[in-house]
Amino acid sequence: MSGACTEGVDTGFVALGAAKVAFLGIVQGITELMPISSTAHMRLVPAVLGWQDPGSAFSAAMQLAALSAVLCYFWTDIRSIAGGSITAIRTRDWWSPKFRLAVGVVLGTVPIVIAGLLLAPLLNRCDSPLRTLPVIGIACLVMGGLLAVAELAARHERRVEDMRLRDALIVGLAQVGALIPGVSRSGSTLTAALCRSFTRDEAARFSFLLGIPAIALAGVHEIGTLLHAHLDLQGWMILAVGMVAGTLSSFAALWVLMRILERFSAWPFIFYRVLLGTVVLWIAFS
Repeated sequence: MSGACTEGVDTGFVALGAAKVAFLGIVQGITELMPISSTAHMRLVPAVLGWQDPGSAFSAAMQLAALSAVLCYFWTDIRSIAGGSITAIRTRDWWSPKFRLAVGVVLGTVPIVIAGLLLAPLLNRCDSPLRTLPVIGIACLVMGGLLAVAELAARHERRVEDMRLRDALIVGLAQVGALIPGVSRSGSTLTAALCRSFTRDEAARFSFLLGIPAIALAGVHEIGTLLHAHLDLQGWMILAVGMVAGTLSSFAALWVLMRILERFSAWPFIFYRVLLGTVVLWIAFS
Protein backbone atom coordinates (compact mmCIF):
# COMPACT_ATOMS: atom_id res chain seq x y z
CA MET A 1 0.00 0.00 0.00
CA SER A 2 1.23 3.50 -0.70
CA GLY A 3 2.59 5.74 2.01
CA ALA A 4 1.68 9.28 3.02
CA CYS A 5 3.36 12.57 2.20
CA THR A 6 4.22 15.52 4.39
CA GLU A 7 5.42 18.36 2.18
CA GLY A 8 6.80 15.89 -0.33
CA VAL A 9 8.43 13.60 2.29
CA ASP A 10 7.19 10.03 2.62
CA THR A 11 5.89 9.77 6.21
CA GLY A 12 3.71 6.69 6.00
CA PHE A 13 4.92 5.52 9.42
CA VAL A 14 2.78 8.12 11.23
CA ALA A 15 -0.50 6.54 10.12
CA LEU A 16 0.67 3.11 11.33
CA GLY A 17 0.64 4.10 15.00
CA ALA A 18 3.05 3.34 17.84
CA ALA A 19 2.45 -0.41 18.18
CA LYS A 20 3.00 -1.22 14.50
CA VAL A 21 5.98 1.13 14.32
CA ALA A 22 7.52 -0.56 17.36
CA PHE A 23 7.21 -3.91 15.59
CA LEU A 24 8.70 -2.49 12.39
CA GLY A 25 11.43 -0.88 14.50
CA ILE A 26 12.43 -4.32 15.75
CA VAL A 27 12.44 -5.68 12.18
CA GLN A 28 14.41 -2.66 10.95
CA GLY A 29 16.89 -2.97 13.81
CA ILE A 30 17.55 -6.65 13.14
CA THR A 31 17.91 -6.25 9.39
CA GLU A 32 19.72 -2.89 9.29
CA LEU A 33 23.06 -4.27 10.46
CA MET A 34 22.84 -7.74 8.98
CA PRO A 35 23.73 -8.11 5.28
CA ILE A 36 20.13 -8.92 4.29
CA SER A 37 18.65 -5.49 3.38
CA SER A 38 16.46 -3.65 5.85
CA THR A 39 14.68 -1.86 2.99
CA ALA A 40 13.54 -5.16 1.51
CA HIS A 41 12.03 -6.12 4.85
CA MET A 42 10.45 -2.69 5.33
CA ARG A 43 8.65 -3.15 2.02
CA LEU A 44 7.91 -6.87 2.34
CA VAL A 45 6.70 -7.12 5.96
CA PRO A 46 4.09 -4.32 5.72
CA ALA A 47 2.92 -5.68 2.35
CA VAL A 48 2.42 -9.17 3.80
CA LEU A 49 0.62 -7.77 6.86
CA GLY A 50 -1.54 -5.45 4.78
CA TRP A 51 0.00 -2.30 6.28
CA GLN A 52 1.05 0.74 4.30
CA ASP A 53 4.70 1.38 3.51
CA PRO A 54 6.30 3.22 6.48
CA GLY A 55 8.26 5.28 3.95
CA SER A 56 11.87 6.03 3.20
CA ALA A 57 11.99 8.73 5.89
CA PHE A 58 11.35 6.11 8.58
CA SER A 59 14.06 3.78 7.25
CA ALA A 60 16.63 6.57 7.01
CA ALA A 61 15.89 8.07 10.43
CA MET A 62 16.03 4.61 11.99
CA GLN A 63 19.68 4.43 11.01
CA LEU A 64 20.38 6.47 14.14
CA ALA A 65 19.11 3.50 16.16
CA ALA A 66 21.57 1.25 14.35
CA LEU A 67 24.30 3.83 14.91
CA SER A 68 23.73 3.69 18.66
CA ALA A 69 24.24 -0.07 18.62
CA VAL A 70 27.41 0.19 16.49
CA LEU A 71 28.91 2.87 18.74
CA CYS A 72 28.25 0.80 21.86
CA TYR A 73 29.54 -2.46 20.38
CA PHE A 74 32.71 -1.00 18.84
CA TRP A 75 33.36 1.68 21.45
CA THR A 76 36.75 0.21 22.39
CA ASP A 77 37.84 0.29 18.73
CA ILE A 78 36.53 3.82 18.24
CA ARG A 79 38.30 5.13 21.33
CA SER A 80 41.53 3.38 20.33
CA ILE A 81 41.43 4.77 16.78
CA ALA A 82 40.66 8.29 17.99
CA GLY A 83 43.39 8.22 20.65
CA GLY A 84 45.93 6.65 18.31
CA SER A 85 45.17 9.21 15.60
CA ILE A 86 45.63 12.14 17.97
CA THR A 87 48.94 10.71 19.15
CA ALA A 88 50.03 10.13 15.54
CA ILE A 89 49.23 13.73 14.61
CA ARG A 90 51.17 15.06 17.60
CA THR A 91 54.20 12.91 16.79
CA ARG A 92 53.75 13.22 13.00
CA ASP A 93 53.68 9.45 12.71
CA TRP A 94 51.72 9.39 9.45
CA TRP A 95 52.23 5.64 9.04
CA SER A 96 50.54 4.79 12.33
CA PRO A 97 47.94 2.01 11.73
CA LYS A 98 45.38 3.90 13.82
CA PHE A 99 45.89 7.11 11.88
CA ARG A 100 45.74 5.34 8.52
CA LEU A 101 42.52 3.61 9.58
CA ALA A 102 40.97 6.96 10.59
CA VAL A 103 41.99 8.49 7.26
CA GLY A 104 40.63 5.43 5.49
CA VAL A 105 37.24 5.83 7.17
CA VAL A 106 37.09 9.48 6.07
CA LEU A 107 38.22 8.64 2.54
CA GLY A 108 35.78 5.76 2.25
CA THR A 109 32.89 7.99 3.33
CA VAL A 110 33.39 10.57 0.58
CA PRO A 111 31.82 8.52 -2.28
CA ILE A 112 28.51 7.86 -0.49
CA VAL A 113 28.24 11.47 0.69
CA ILE A 114 28.56 12.73 -2.88
CA ALA A 115 26.22 10.09 -4.29
CA GLY A 116 23.72 10.58 -1.45
CA LEU A 117 23.49 14.32 -2.08
CA LEU A 118 23.01 13.79 -5.81
CA LEU A 119 20.34 11.08 -5.37
CA ALA A 120 18.53 12.53 -2.33
CA PRO A 121 15.62 14.00 -4.34
CA LEU A 122 14.98 10.62 -5.97
CA LEU A 123 15.45 8.53 -2.83
CA ASN A 124 13.27 10.61 -0.49
CA ARG A 125 10.38 11.53 -2.74
CA CYS A 126 7.01 9.88 -2.33
CA ASP A 127 6.51 6.81 -4.54
CA SER A 128 10.22 6.68 -5.38
CA PRO A 129 10.76 4.22 -8.26
CA LEU A 130 13.77 2.80 -6.42
CA ARG A 131 11.52 1.47 -3.63
CA THR A 132 9.47 -0.73 -5.97
CA LEU A 133 9.40 -4.45 -5.23
CA PRO A 134 11.01 -5.51 -8.54
CA VAL A 135 14.03 -3.26 -7.92
CA ILE A 136 14.41 -4.52 -4.36
CA GLY A 137 14.00 -8.17 -5.34
CA ILE A 138 16.58 -7.97 -8.12
CA ALA A 139 19.00 -6.12 -5.81
CA CYS A 140 18.65 -8.88 -3.20
CA LEU A 141 19.44 -11.59 -5.73
CA VAL A 142 22.38 -9.72 -7.27
CA MET A 143 23.96 -8.98 -3.90
CA GLY A 144 23.39 -12.55 -2.77
CA GLY A 145 25.33 -13.71 -5.82
CA LEU A 146 28.15 -11.21 -5.28
CA LEU A 147 28.46 -12.15 -1.61
CA ALA A 148 28.66 -15.82 -2.62
CA VAL A 149 31.47 -15.05 -5.07
CA ALA A 150 33.30 -13.08 -2.37
CA GLU A 151 32.92 -15.93 0.12
CA LEU A 152 34.34 -18.42 -2.36
CA ALA A 153 37.18 -16.22 -3.62
CA ALA A 154 38.37 -14.55 -0.41
CA ARG A 155 41.52 -15.77 1.30
CA HIS A 156 40.33 -14.61 4.74
CA GLU A 157 43.78 -13.63 6.02
CA ARG A 158 43.94 -9.86 6.56
CA ARG A 159 43.04 -7.74 9.60
CA VAL A 160 41.72 -4.20 9.84
CA GLU A 161 45.14 -3.02 11.03
CA ASP A 162 46.52 -4.11 7.64
CA MET A 163 44.12 -1.78 5.83
CA ARG A 164 45.52 0.39 3.06
CA LEU A 165 43.89 3.53 1.71
CA ARG A 166 43.12 1.65 -1.50
CA ASP A 167 41.09 -0.86 0.52
CA ALA A 168 39.14 1.94 2.17
CA LEU A 169 38.35 3.57 -1.16
CA ILE A 170 37.19 0.29 -2.72
CA VAL A 171 34.95 -0.57 0.22
CA GLY A 172 33.74 3.05 0.28
CA LEU A 173 32.76 2.85 -3.38
CA ALA A 174 30.91 -0.39 -2.66
CA GLN A 175 29.04 1.42 0.11
CA VAL A 176 27.47 3.68 -2.53
CA GLY A 177 25.50 0.67 -3.74
CA ALA A 178 23.59 0.74 -0.45
CA LEU A 179 21.66 3.76 -1.75
CA ILE A 180 19.77 1.30 -3.95
CA PRO A 181 17.07 -0.31 -1.79
CA GLY A 182 17.67 -4.04 -1.44
CA VAL A 183 21.46 -3.88 -1.70
CA SER A 184 22.20 -3.42 2.05
CA ARG A 185 25.02 -1.21 3.31
CA SER A 186 26.54 -3.94 5.45
CA GLY A 187 26.09 -6.43 2.60
CA SER A 188 27.87 -4.33 -0.01
CA THR A 189 30.75 -3.32 2.27
CA LEU A 190 31.15 -6.83 3.71
CA THR A 191 31.31 -8.20 0.17
CA ALA A 192 33.97 -5.68 -0.87
CA ALA A 193 36.03 -6.25 2.28
CA LEU A 194 35.94 -10.02 1.76
CA CYS A 195 37.14 -9.47 -1.80
CA ARG A 196 40.08 -7.59 -0.29
CA SER A 197 40.90 -10.81 1.63
CA PHE A 198 39.97 -9.65 5.13
CA THR A 199 38.84 -12.38 7.50
CA ARG A 200 35.07 -12.55 7.89
CA ASP A 201 34.87 -10.94 11.33
CA GLU A 202 37.49 -8.31 10.41
CA ALA A 203 35.60 -7.54 7.19
CA ALA A 204 32.48 -6.94 9.27
CA ARG A 205 34.44 -4.85 11.77
CA PHE A 206 35.85 -2.69 8.96
CA SER A 207 32.39 -2.46 7.40
CA PHE A 208 30.83 -1.05 10.56
CA LEU A 209 33.71 1.30 11.42
CA LEU A 210 33.58 2.68 7.89
CA GLY A 211 29.81 2.97 8.09
CA ILE A 212 29.70 5.12 11.23
CA PRO A 213 30.03 8.50 9.46
CA ALA A 214 27.69 7.48 6.62
CA ILE A 215 25.03 6.14 8.98
CA ALA A 216 25.29 9.24 11.19
CA LEU A 217 25.08 11.65 8.25
CA ALA A 218 22.12 9.82 6.70
CA GLY A 219 20.21 9.71 9.98
CA VAL A 220 20.87 13.34 10.89
CA HIS A 221 20.00 14.45 7.36
CA GLU A 222 16.69 12.61 7.53
CA ILE A 223 15.85 14.10 10.91
CA GLY A 224 16.53 17.51 9.37
CA THR A 225 14.28 16.62 6.44
CA LEU A 226 11.46 15.68 8.83
CA LEU A 227 11.96 18.95 10.74
CA HIS A 228 11.74 20.86 7.47
CA ALA A 229 8.58 18.94 6.61
CA HIS A 230 7.05 20.11 9.93
CA LEU A 231 6.34 16.63 11.27
CA ASP A 232 3.92 17.04 14.17
CA LEU A 233 4.44 15.96 17.79
CA GLN A 234 2.53 12.73 17.32
CA GLY A 235 4.79 11.82 14.41
CA TRP A 236 7.92 12.46 16.46
CA MET A 237 6.60 10.37 19.35
CA ILE A 238 5.79 7.47 17.02
CA LEU A 239 9.25 7.74 15.45
CA ALA A 240 10.85 7.73 18.94
CA VAL A 241 9.05 4.48 19.80
CA GLY A 242 10.43 2.88 16.67
CA MET A 243 13.94 4.12 17.38
CA VAL A 244 13.98 2.72 20.91
CA ALA A 245 12.81 -0.68 19.64
CA GLY A 246 15.30 -0.46 16.78
CA THR A 247 18.25 0.34 19.04
CA LEU A 248 17.70 -2.70 21.24
CA SER A 249 17.16 -5.08 18.33
CA SER A 250 20.14 -3.62 16.42
CA PHE A 251 22.52 -4.38 19.28
CA ALA A 252 21.24 -7.96 19.54
CA ALA A 253 21.50 -8.42 15.78
CA LEU A 254 25.06 -7.07 15.71
CA TRP A 255 26.14 -9.46 18.45
CA VAL A 256 24.61 -12.42 16.58
CA LEU A 257 26.15 -11.34 13.27
CA MET A 258 29.66 -11.12 14.69
CA ARG A 259 29.33 -14.54 16.35
CA ILE A 260 28.19 -16.12 13.07
CA LEU A 261 31.02 -14.59 11.05
CA GLU A 262 33.62 -15.45 13.69
CA ARG A 263 32.60 -19.11 13.91
CA PHE A 264 30.97 -19.96 10.59
CA SER A 265 30.66 -18.04 7.30
CA ALA A 266 28.45 -15.67 5.31
CA TRP A 267 26.57 -18.53 3.64
CA PRO A 268 23.47 -18.32 5.90
CA PHE A 269 23.00 -14.72 4.77
CA ILE A 270 23.63 -15.63 1.13
CA PHE A 271 20.93 -18.30 1.14
CA TYR A 272 18.55 -16.00 2.98
CA ARG A 273 19.11 -13.16 0.49
CA VAL A 274 18.40 -15.42 -2.47
CA LEU A 275 15.23 -16.69 -0.80
CA LEU A 276 14.16 -13.17 0.14
CA GLY A 277 14.77 -11.82 -3.36
CA THR A 278 12.80 -14.68 -4.86
CA VAL A 279 9.85 -14.07 -2.52
CA VAL A 280 9.87 -10.32 -3.20
CA LEU A 281 9.84 -10.87 -6.96
CA TRP A 282 7.10 -13.50 -6.65
CA ILE A 283 4.95 -11.02 -4.72
CA ALA A 284 5.76 -8.23 -7.17
CA PHE A 285 4.69 -10.20 -10.24
CA SER A 286 1.95 -12.39 -8.80
